[in-house]
Amino acid sequence: MAGPAQPPRITVKVQQQDFDVGQLQAALLSGAAAEGAVTTFTGYVRRDNESRAVEVLELEHYPGMTEASIEAIALQAATRWPLLAASVVHRVGALSPGDQIVWVGVASTHREAAFSACEFIMDYLKTRAPFWKKEYCEGSEHWVSARRSDSARADRWKQG
Repeated sequence: MAGPAQPPRITVKVQQQDFDVGQLQAALLSGAAAEGAVTTFTGYVRRDNESRAVEVLELEHYPGMTEASIEAIALQAATRWPLLAASVVHRVGALSPGDQIVWVGVASTHREAAFSACEFIMDYLKTRAPFWKKEYCEGSEHWVSARRSDSARADRWKQG
């Protein structure tokens, strides 16, 4: 699919504070009623990860580099699908199970593009955005390694 006539509005935020998904979704809309679809994804800190009870998940990033990496992912999605807007908010710092950690939103004229682009951005965030995660579990701590399943999900976009 070709991209829209105007470049999409891309917004990327990396922050410690929580976010309001309703406000974020409303910000995707242009006010011109061009959107035929808005797709969003909200990720949460899991209580259990690989048979460990997570007490705290701490995320670190490299300011500037992380935002540029995420923006590049969103722009790559905009070259594949006709997006009107794409927005990513990713939290850093110490988070507890049940806390919101990431939000991705995409606006397009059609639902297929919105769904696909949202999923693409999330898959690439998991594998290409420079975040370092440390879990604190039952008196121990360890760095979280990349998962093969996340890489396999991202690799499927190379085919299409």
